[in-house]
Amino acid sequence: MSDRLFLDTNILVYAYDKHEPQKQRKAQELLTDGIEQENLFLSVQVLGEFFNVVTRHIPQPMTPDEAKEIINTLSILPVQEIDLTMVNRAIDTHKAYQISYWDALIVSAAERAGCMMILSEDLSDGQTYHKILVSNPFNTEEHLK
Repeated sequence: MSDRLFLDTNILVYAYDKHEPQKQRKAQELLTDGIEQENLFLSVQVLGEFFNVVTRHIPQPMTPDEAKEIINTLSILPVQEIDLTMVNRAIDTHKAYQISYWDALIVSAAERAGCMMILSEDLSDGQTYHKILVSNPFNTEEHLK
């Protein structure tokens, strides 16, 4: 597999949410490094979830226009579209691994994009789904201090 990394929604949210500065710094570092290395991937689902969370569910919500501007900026990254084949793969992944359909769709998008790893705080750190490893970038000794 490649060195491609798939970003889950929570990584993007932390990059722009000032409420948790340690996680914000780490998420911003991941974005910067991934853009420089050209190895980060997103999906339309992730961008949609990002919009929903940052405009409604963070302590200082963004305006829809602010969120849209960030989404347009993030479009420099490859964005995986979702199709019926991926929906069916997500349903099979949901059944096989007993994870939510939406998490399974993240796995399906990462798989379609040829990613070796999903960076996520929500999926189980260290778990492998269809040969794709999940890594929680906030699960470090440094963060726990």
